[in-house]
Amino acid sequence: MAERIRSDAPVLVIGLGRFGAACSGELDRLEREVLAIDESLELVQKWSERVTHTVQADARNIDALKQIGAQDFQVAVVAVGSSIEASVLITANLVDLKVPQIWAKAVSQSHGKILSRVGANHVIYPEREAGERVAHLVSGRMLDFIRFDDDFAIAKMYPPKFIRGVGLNESGVRTKYNVTVVGVKSPGKPFRYAEANTVVTNHDLIIVSGTNSDIERFAALER
Repeated sequence: MAERIRSDAPVLVIGLGRFGAACSGELDRLEREVLAIDESLELVQKWSERVTHTVQADARNIDALKQIGAQDFQVAVVAVGSSIEASVLITANLVDLKVPQIWAKAVSQSHGKILSRVGANHVIYPEREAGERVAHLVSGRMLDFIRFDDDFAIAKMYPPKFIRGVGLNESGVRTKYNVTVVGVKSPGKPFRYAEANTVVTNHDLIIVSGTNSDIERFAALER
């Protein structure tokens, strides 16, 4: 079913707290049609001019979801997190309405397990993921960090001294540290893909991929 969902399919976002509002706003910026709903009239009014469509509704009530046409959406985001009971009930309602792709926010591992069991296709842990990301950044070695489920990560950082001024193939970064420099950002220029003969300067930033531990070890090298 997921393969048949159009990349530009309208998205139903339930909950206009910080997470739901940020998701709705970014989808709108990407020119995706969005219907964002919340039981709070104040939040609905707040976001009415920044999101395609906003509606006041209680998504815990399946009849309310039917009235706004939730069953016609292929993609839904359950951004409710303050009430686990409400989050689970809303997810179950969307499953009953046969929404093919359901993304749901979880506040804990147990919450996430319940969401998966009732039918959420994707469970998101925004607070945990943000906390893990910050933990990698507080050392000051990395400027950005994204970790994936299979212990693979991508990081933005300043280049260690030993790779500056020589081609990446000469530096031996991959063989010595098991990481790959995939992109380079020079001042005033856009990011470019790194090649074997790319020379990194003192003023560049680099994008590196590898396992969490290998990237941490590489980031700890002398700058």
